[in-house]
Amino acid sequence: MDEVTNLQTADQLFKLDMATIRKNARQSVEDGAATAGYEANREEVIRHLNAALATELVCSLRYKRHYFTAKGLNSEGIAKEFNVHAQEELEHADQIAARIVQLGGEPDFSPDGLAGRSHADYVPCLDLREMIKENLVAERIAIDTYHELIHYIGDKDPTTRRLLESILATEEEHADELSDWLARSCSY
Repeated sequence: MDEVTNLQTADQLFKLDMATIRKNARQSVEDGAATAGYEANREEVIRHLNAALATELVCSLRYKRHYFTAKGLNSEGIAKEFNVHAQEELEHADQIAARIVQLGGEPDFSPDGLAGRSHADYVPCLDLREMIKENLVAERIAIDTYHELIHYIGDKDPTTRRLLESILATEEEHADELSDWLARSCSY
């Protein structure tokens, strides 16, 4: 009986102030999805998302180069996976760019300074083992960066947090695959 009473009390305490919500929705309409209830520092979140966008673009370009230049025994299957990873990184870039726009920002696709804005490096190696290693290093950088961003955002921007958590899951899958390939590459 106490649980039911506690739930009823909690329900009675929670009331939506619809007059204030409606009033706030009419203010700053040009801000789109970023309402008065948005608790994060929007400019900072956009800045960090633009760095993540640059990272995804650089990673996609690196994977594409490795897809086209992978040579040697057992390279065909790995090269195909590099191409799959490149496409997934571009999907992440599109998702991040869309979120930047939703927050009222401008996604920075400028090639000028792209590598400097990226968290990961662009390493154009030709050895298959080095390709795997460099892509794994980049994925590990992305994983740590997304962990930090998710922690920074916390509950202040749940939509961006969920987006980053989804991207993080894919980056962890990439790292797991690359780690397996790196371990197997010793036997090639």
